[in-house]
Amino acid sequence: MLSNTTGKSLPRKGLPRWLKLVLSLWVIVWAPSYWVLLGPQNYFWLCNLANFLLLAALWLESRRLVSMQWLAVALVGTFWAVDVGTASLTGWHPIGGTEYMFDAEHPPLTRAMSLYHLALPLVAGFAIWRIGYDRRALLWQSVLTWILIPGSYLFTEPERNINWVHGPFGQPQSVVDPLLYVGVLMMLWPLVLYLPVHWLTLVLLRRRRG
Repeated sequence: MLSNTTGKSLPRKGLPRWLKLVLSLWVIVWAPSYWVLLGPQNYFWLCNLANFLLLAALWLESRRLVSMQWLAVALVGTFWAVDVGTASLTGWHPIGGTEYMFDAEHPPLTRAMSLYHLALPLVAGFAIWRIGYDRRALLWQSVLTWILIPGSYLFTEPERNINWVHGPFGQPQSVVDPLLYVGVLMMLWPLVLYLPVHWLTLVLLRRRRG
């Protein structure tokens, strides 16, 4: 039941088995490929971690976990698509962070596999539509982010700039103290990337109920 989105509820539909199997096959192929080509540190990326968490969410049909990953990938995937699409047409990256998609030294297989950024928002959005949205996901995904961002700073190589912990838009920064920057990033990530999606999702689901 959609008891977490509004005062009233909607019938809950299950998730199709084919979707679970397709995502399972994807993770089976993608995860070891990334490990071999890019190393385990790459899993610290929140968008990469979303592959594993969304897979678990589909099989468990966990509204909370699905909702968390919807917040994690909706805007990130959109921005990724805009940046890659614009760069493909004009050579200009309006956002940044996807330059590796055009770097011949970057493994072609990992560049091709990065297209999952386009698919995960569709999968998570479909799952939300089927089983509902848990408004508590905003808090839970924020907590996960507050763990992953300092973890990325402490346990990954600075040149990777995973989760942009060493500078925004994939570029290193030296304007402010590194720890201050990480603290600001921890605050901004949920406010800029999660909160707008959270609000919009609640509005859309209320309209659907009506």
